[in-house]
Amino acid sequence: MGELILVRHGETAWSLSGQHTSRTDLPMTGRGESEARSLAPLLAERRIGLALVSPLTRARRTAELAGLDRLRITPELREWDYGGYEGVTTAEILRSRPDWDLWTDGVAPGPADGPGESPGEVGHRADRVLAEALEALRSGEDDVALVSHGHFLRVLTARYLALAPAAGALFQLTTGTLSRLGTEHGRPVITAWNLALPESVRLHTTRAREDVA
Repeated sequence: MGELILVRHGETAWSLSGQHTSRTDLPMTGRGESEARSLAPLLAERRIGLALVSPLTRARRTAELAGLDRLRITPELREWDYGGYEGVTTAEILRSRPDWDLWTDGVAPGPADGPGESPGEVGHRADRVLAEALEALRSGEDDVALVSHGHFLRVLTARYLALAPAAGALFQLTTGTLSRLGTEHGRPVITAWNLALPESVRLHTTRAREDVA
């Protein structure tokens, strides 16, 4: 059986500033696009049988630049709905809620098109994605790639390991990285985390690909 390949999209202006970004459909920065391109050599080492991608532009563009094809847009891979905290930094939230913790407290209610999600609701969504991905893994030897967002992939990792959604707090995940979930002696494990090419190699790889293009 293959592994789950987790890809977090490249940097955006809000991931750089620390603003919570779920439904806001921001493009990547130039650095973010470079991060995405640099994932191509890492993904080329794998045999991807299925690629599920969040519908948001930053995730779809990351998948494209990283060389993934036959993409299946999967709405349930969208980021945690931050509700009333969309576009707000943690530091700003803590000024009025000094004990606030996203992983246990969730978010403030938002508008009708972004009401917000509790940790449990994000966990249930992650469970549904995992059910589809694991079924695909069991049917063959190829890997399944999931191209998504930081907080959602952290919750998904916790659920894969049979932990509560709040345990996602333990798994720091940076932009433009690749991680792998597999098994050892039949148990679910993290086999790699936050993989990325060094920046010097990434810049060289990006320039080389642009020259070819």
